[in-house]
Amino acid sequence: MNLSVKVGPLDLKNPLLTASGTFGYGTEFGFVNAAELYAGIIGKSITPEPRLGNETPRVAETPSGMLNAIGLQNPGVEEYCLSYLPKLRELSDVNIVNVAGKCTSDFVRVVERLEDEDGIAAYELNLSCPNVEKDGRNIATECVLTYEAVAAVRKLTKRPLISKLTPNVTDIVSIARAAVDAGTDALSAINTPLGMAVDYRTRKPILSNVYGGLSGPAVKPIALRCVHQIASALSAPIIGIGGIMTAADVLEFLCAGASAVQVGTANFLRPGVVKTILDDLERILTQQKVSDVREYIRAGVGGG
Repeated sequence: MNLSVKVGPLDLKNPLLTASGTFGYGTEFGFVNAAELYAGIIGKSITPEPRLGNETPRVAETPSGMLNAIGLQNPGVEEYCLSYLPKLRELSDVNIVNVAGKCTSDFVRVVERLEDEDGIAAYELNLSCPNVEKDGRNIATECVLTYEAVAAVRKLTKRPLISKLTPNVTDIVSIARAAVDAGTDALSAINTPLGMAVDYRTRKPILSNVYGGLSGPAVKPIALRCVHQIASALSAPIIGIGGIMTAADVLEFLCAGASAVQVGTANFLRPGVVKTILDDLERILTQQKVSDVREYIRAGVGGG
């Protein structure tokens, strides 16, 4: 049974990566040995300087999902290189650093510092975090800003670049095309849609930031649509994200055009979910008499 896949220059032992912000920096899930089962680890976002994130409350449960407005809390790139990256090198051979910032210069500063470090397989450019500013705006809502940020980082590194896109736009394909034209090797789709929760008893928003990113099973239809739209228009590899809880979800994303997926909110519900998904993938492929998971990739996009 072959579960290995290829995402641009990246060779992965299976289609499962962790989604940034849902797996800490890997060591937090050591009690279930989950890190060694994933094909790669994408840790929490890293910014040039340390960030405390938004005030609490910054998480709210919703039907079939959750809202979060963490606000990119992280130790900053210097502390990351000193205290977190050495441990990640021991956990996984495929360590993908999620890089975040408010502007192009922030991305440049982080990548310039990381270029001096070993044990980094790729960068995922978080162009699309919806919960940093109250209005939810980010770089990936505009083609020009997306192109500028990706192009600036492309000049700095030969490491693979993955551009993470937002669904909070009218035309995600145009944003994806801008990232590809600027030199990204792959695309992550999608980051969380912008949502809100209200407490009728206090008559106020539940989140201190008012708006937050919606994740979990509720967003899967949106994510599948975005992946399929991009795959139907562009040949760039796509990593699907959004509501992936089961092996069936993984295969649906592959059919829609993804070459791999990221597991996010499911890690909060069942920290060892990766083992269940991998076991079920092998079981389903055996039932379907398929020996290579890559047979599903783009199967539902324009005939293959």
